[in-house]
Amino acid sequence: MSEPPGLTPAERRVWHAFPTGAEIVFGDDRPAGPDPDRTVRAQVINQLLLGGGETRDGFVAAVRVRGAYVIGQLNLVGGTVRHELHLKACRIVEQPQFSNCRTNTLRLTDCRLPGLDAGGLHADGAVSLSRSVLDGGIRLPRAQLLGGLRMNETVITETDPERWAVFSGGMVVEVGFFARNATFEGGVRLVGARMNGGLFMEGTTVRNPGRLALDGMNMVVQDAAEFSKGFSAEKTVRLRNARVNGTLSFDAAVLDSTDPERLALQGSHMVVDELLMNLAEPVKGRLSLAYSRVDVLMDQPRIWPREIYLDGLVYQTLRGPATPKERLSWISRDPQFHLQPYEQLASWYHGIGHDDVARKVQLAKLRARRRRLGRIPRIWSLLLDWTVGFGYRPWLAFTWFAALVGVGTAVFSAVPPRPIKDSVELPRFHALVYSLDLLIPLDSFGLQGAYDPVGWTRWVAYGLTTSGWVLATALIAGVTRVLRPE
Repeated sequence: MSEPPGLTPAERRVWHAFPTGAEIVFGDDRPAGPDPDRTVRAQVINQLLLGGGETRDGFVAAVRVRGAYVIGQLNLVGGTVRHELHLKACRIVEQPQFSNCRTNTLRLTDCRLPGLDAGGLHADGAVSLSRSVLDGGIRLPRAQLLGGLRMNETVITETDPERWAVFSGGMVVEVGFFARNATFEGGVRLVGARMNGGLFMEGTTVRNPGRLALDGMNMVVQDAAEFSKGFSAEKTVRLRNARVNGTLSFDAAVLDSTDPERLALQGSHMVVDELLMNLAEPVKGRLSLAYSRVDVLMDQPRIWPREIYLDGLVYQTLRGPATPKERLSWISRDPQFHLQPYEQLASWYHGIGHDDVARKVQLAKLRARRRRLGRIPRIWSLLLDWTVGFGYRPWLAFTWFAALVGVGTAVFSAVPPRPIKDSVELPRFHALVYSLDLLIPLDSFGLQGAYDPVGWTRWVAYGLTTSGWVLATALIAGVTRVLRPE
């Protein structure tokens, strides 16, 4: 197939190199500026990729160009491309259009271009934009990238507040999505994406003033999701209902909502094998892990924000340096009281053999709940707490009992009660036994009915009798609460 008429010398070099896949080098590794010796029309590249050029047996035909100034529009919309396109250090003047295209390997590395539209792109090979600078967003809805997606050190700037720096919905990426040390101004949308080889955004900065920094709602990641090693998000990272069959890591990351009332991480309803929350600094904003299921959760007390939503969070293992006291602080940071976080933490401590800590957690739960009760229930709650520790500290009842017996013994030893009637069968008075008889709700020793306190000691007797009933009732109620928890 002969070359088309009207080719410039630069375009002729590209045309004749295509059959063997040789790389044409027009300049160094910096995107080229306007220069007739380096200018290539996008129309020529389109024609080669869509079958307009000759191929040669024994070679893999491809368009490989370095340092060109590409004018016109790379437009492969709806086409089937069987050849690799690799543009390196090129200046692409107009936004490429690869929507609904089926292609092989596609590399636009170290380039400068005004965005990219690749909605519905089906790539059997790798797609790479590494180290390129895009002055506009990239669109990848419904894309199927079977050879992986690479945007390492890529810089994307989207100034339109209605658009995203990276926009996708329902994207499928095999092999892995690598966007290390990149900068995305305008946010990243990965809603419903399937990352079958992992998601790696170590050292990447994502900003999106007024909106979500990263939206990964309903995303599924196999292997690992690395928002770590210097990853920084300004505004909310939303991973609601995401599933990570591996490790979700925020190790040495920075999460800054820029507004203390806004969620820095919306991680509710997630399913994660291992969640690492060893951030570089405390979370700035709110944090939600509500209704998520995590097999292993590793965090640091120093990174916890003032408000954390933990209701419904289920975990199998907690790792990290947090003490039981710090864990109680962790679950108490929910702005609304819920029973489940306390029950979950108590169950975990019980499962690892720390029954004493589990009881403290249950006690803390009931004390936290008391702040939300009415006046009468609150008084009863206080009484149960002070007397028997809601049944988790029954030794308190015996402490109170011993103290009251001591008071009664001292009082009635100093001012003995008088016999109710003279009788040779009258039991001999003993202050300790008399005090026990008053405290125990049953007339166990026969002294309470045989002797009547005198003067002011009558009020002491009334107090001991009342206290005995209160202690007995509190002890029964507390033990019942423990045996039949709410």
